[in-house]
Amino acid sequence: MSAIPDLELAGVSKHYDAFSAVNDLSFSIAPGSFFSILGPSGCGKTTLLRMIAGFIEPDQGDIRIRGQAMQGVAPNRRPATMVFQHLALFPMMSVGENIAYGLKRRGEPAAEIRRKVSAMLEQVGLPGAEYKPVSALSGGQKQRVAIARSLVLEPTLLLLDEPLGALDLKLREHMKIELKQLQHAIGTTFIYITHDQSEALVLSDTVAVMNQGRFEQFGTPQSLYYQPASAFVAGFVGANNRYTARVNALRGDAAECVTDGGLPLIGRIVGTPPRPGDAVELFVRPEAISLAHEPADLAHCDLTIEAEVDSLLFDGANSSVLLVDKASRTPLRAALPQNGRFAHLCPGESVRLGLQVNQVWGYPAR
Repeated sequence: MSAIPDLELAGVSKHYDAFSAVNDLSFSIAPGSFFSILGPSGCGKTTLLRMIAGFIEPDQGDIRIRGQAMQGVAPNRRPATMVFQHLALFPMMSVGENIAYGLKRRGEPAAEIRRKVSAMLEQVGLPGAEYKPVSALSGGQKQRVAIARSLVLEPTLLLLDEPLGALDLKLREHMKIELKQLQHAIGTTFIYITHDQSEALVLSDTVAVMNQGRFEQFGTPQSLYYQPASAFVAGFVGANNRYTARVNALRGDAAECVTDGGLPLIGRIVGTPPRPGDAVELFVRPEAISLAHEPADLAHCDLTIEAEVDSLLFDGANSSVLLVDKASRTPLRAALPQNGRFAHLCPGESVRLGLQVNQVWGYPAR
């Protein structure tokens, strides 16, 4: 693998009057990576992608692709191509003509264009589709044609601006798998922006969680999910029970807390070690909560809670149960185990909950 990053940003910023869309970002992406920028609307991710593509110039900082500075380089001169959310295919052209468009603009020989278009259609799973009208394609097929039109130009970077956002849920799930397999097979570096955490976690080697023009955390999907570095990341990545609380006492590297609603919890506080009385935000993932009818089944837990069932939220394999702590009446949402033991819980039924210290994350309250 090349020691030169495919993409490198150093101190890149973009301001619109007093608003900082992108604020002093520095990072690099290794060749062959699938890198996603995950964040809510308005966090700056589209501005960042458009600066990499060359549609927007940064106010300060450097952007390098394969070690080459991109300052003043027009979008069509950069070794990067972009796939937009709404694809921007030419409806009056056939599939092959759409894919060949950029090659023709470059002035490549007709025989070479035909060869490259045919080979690219094979790679994206649409062999022999050269003469099909775009209108005859399904949503997923159009998506593949848009990607093929970009990849046939052999870019260093393929930039994808929420490309699955316009697809229905089932097709979106299918295309996630296809995109991941395609990127692995071709080896081109993908830079992907999305507000959908599932897309980022499933597709990516590396994810940056973006908030207010900065990266809150940069790492593997696993590190973001299991070791969130801030309250924003913990709240944005994955489902969570979220509580404001006060630290009562310290137990080693864990803090015994009581939520504002009166629920006792114990967890690890990220950042500055807390002191008794400090305000914190606590996060508990639904799948981290153990359910049991017998106390012996929760012997491995650091904290047990007596609760009652409020309601069941059925969603197949992702079903959950809404519970209420009997003492404080604080609600908690827990993932419903798939072993069938708790498939027929009824509202009002009593259950025991168990938590381990390393499954409760806390952060100093802002």
